[in-house]
Amino acid sequence: MHAEIATVWADSGCAGPLVAWAEDRLNVIFKTIRRLSNPPGCIVLSRRWVVKRSLSWIMRARRHCRNHERLPQVNE
Repeated sequence: MHAEIATVWADSGCAGPLVAWAEDRLNVIFKTIRRLSNPPGCIVLSRRWVVKRSLSWIMRARRHCRNHERLPQVNE
């Protein structure tokens, strides 16, 4: 892992055993962005845009997240 990564921002879907594993094995601070239970109207969540932007970058370069080739030789 990159030594310069010290803090990982994640969506609330990443909560659970992944947080403890990341903090223990990767020596990073894992911060989860959570929603309020009953928000009064529209509330901007801090750092949520960073998580969504990063996920959209991964999905934009679909080769990083999808592998549609059927033969392993084509994938290399």
